[in-house]
Amino acid sequence: MDVTAARVGASPLGSAYVALAALMWSLAGILQRQLHMNLASQLAGRAMFAFLALLVFIAVAERGQLIRAFRAIGRPGLVIAVLLAISSGSFITALDNTSVANVLIIMALVPLVAALLGRLAGEPVHARTWAAIGVAVAGVAVMAGAPTRPGPVGLVFSVIMTLSFSAMIVIVRRKTDVSMAPATCLSQVLVFAVFAPFAHAGELSGTNLGYVALLGIAQMGLGLFFLSLGARLISAANVALITQLEVVLGPLWVWLAGIEHPSAPTLVGGVIVIAAVAMEVTRGTTSARRLRRQPDTVPRDLADSTAQAQPAENC
Repeated sequence: MDVTAARVGASPLGSAYVALAALMWSLAGILQRQLHMNLASQLAGRAMFAFLALLVFIAVAERGQLIRAFRAIGRPGLVIAVLLAISSGSFITALDNTSVANVLIIMALVPLVAALLGRLAGEPVHARTWAAIGVAVAGVAVMAGAPTRPGPVGLVFSVIMTLSFSAMIVIVRRKTDVSMAPATCLSQVLVFAVFAPFAHAGELSGTNLGYVALLGIAQMGLGLFFLSLGARLISAANVALITQLEVVLGPLWVWLAGIEHPSAPTLVGGVIVIAAVAMEVTRGTTSARRLRRQPDTVPRDLADSTAQAQPAENC
């Protein structure tokens, strides 16, 4: 059996798993909009439940060898955890200060920003990537002219989120032996440690507690779980492309709920940005076909599979 072909082929099952991951991640905006608590309580509560969910996930994937799993990430894993913590905290902060559509459209730039940061690290940037970046900048410009354009705070934290997550992707590309699950779990410990002192425990009750639990367990925990299942079955380019569903579904949920109504320029700018990202990530399909003719190995366990594919926007 050609293991590599099974891994990078366009497996319907793999695509379905990754689509489910994108679905879970897209719930962040609609769930965050249900919370009635200060920002620190949101961040600390989400981090607490995400940590517990990810810890269970790692325990199952590593067959109970938790200490070994965390030690194995080494210094690169610690750097990844810090960048993920910054990205995760900035994501919720941005959602707290601007619309879901604005945050997710800026977040859609991650593959292109990662390509630019990779260029600084010595990775080549193809002509098609430069063209995609130009198209994406045009899309953001259209969005910036919308009546509902991001405010300064929302914009700043959206950019911080995008830069930190993109930098994390560059490191993961170079350190493919680092398991993403323990690093993500550790990142939530950092978020909790920073914001728990400013949180109000009394706010974590009733419906607030339920929605925060869903943010941590379903939006983050199940998202990573489904990604780990799908990433081993399809190419990294296909993973990156399918996860862009989050950018479409996130604003859709809040629109259907009647919470937000994105303006026409915001929607047009979002379509342009998504088209630009599609230009970039589909460039990898040619490389994926070549990989089918080359020997490869199956990821050693469920937790490691997320390090074998380009990470998606799981903030």
